[in-house]
Amino acid sequence: MSFSVKSLVLSCLGLMPGLGQPNAYAKDIAPPPPLRLDGPAQQGGYVLGWAPPGTMRLTLDGTDVRLAPDGRFALGFGRDQPATATVTAVLANGRPVQQTVQVAPRQWQIENLPTLPRFSQPSAEFLARRAPELQQIEAARKTSSASTGWRQRFIWPARGRISGVFGSQRIYAGEPGVPHNGVDVAGGMGGPVIAPADGVVILAAQSPFTLEGHLLMIDHGMGLNSAFLHLSRIDVKLGDVVRQGQPLGAIGMTGRATGPHLHWGMRWNDTRIDPALLAGPMQLGTP
Repeated sequence: MSFSVKSLVLSCLGLMPGLGQPNAYAKDIAPPPPLRLDGPAQQGGYVLGWAPPGTMRLTLDGTDVRLAPDGRFALGFGRDQPATATVTAVLANGRPVQQTVQVAPRQWQIENLPTLPRFSQPSAEFLARRAPELQQIEAARKTSSASTGWRQRFIWPARGRISGVFGSQRIYAGEPGVPHNGVDVAGGMGGPVIAPADGVVILAAQSPFTLEGHLLMIDHGMGLNSAFLHLSRIDVKLGDVVRQGQPLGAIGMTGRATGPHLHWGMRWNDTRIDPALLAGPMQLGTP
């Protein structure tokens, strides 16, 4: 039996002559729906995305990512994230949808201190106090709330001069120190601190911690949380639901601080991210 040229073309396109509908073979090889990100990825950055319909599991470089019922998800990228990352969605039929994400590099502030040693020997008193503090912080980070603050556009929790930026690093006599893991706002003693997004209070230090001072931590949902350090006071308590713009406390210099400022740190799961990228340029005036 011979086929006309038209029939041959239709067959190649997956259409049966005269029916105008895809055949079973064409349906089997149809590409799965794509993953979508709302914006570009960069080191220290945070981006929201959409998973394909029917996604049962989502991973970033093999690590599970939480997925909202409507298919929304969030991704965070660390300071030293490699140039590419792989996001994989596994559909209900077991079919994987994979996408390579290009992660833009950033330049970091590096300060060389050739004559200053990196460490001073911690005292026995410090070590005794520090252990339970770290346990409280770790327990707080494991707390998961139903907050949807992770979906919001964040605002600055305080106003003032930026005195420390995310990712900056000191080199002590040739030995790298720990990179700065947040952003510092020198807003003046007693200046207001407000919620950058909706969330739930997961830690409110009753007494100052050795390093962080009066420490407040808020969970924004989906593994995203904020930490506010060196506060002079805390105006909310453990378990409180807070709304964006709500007063949380006041700027101070408790803990290890050389002057009054707010240190704002953020984590997405175990990844430290840059709060300044979520809040955008700071506007002048009061928060």
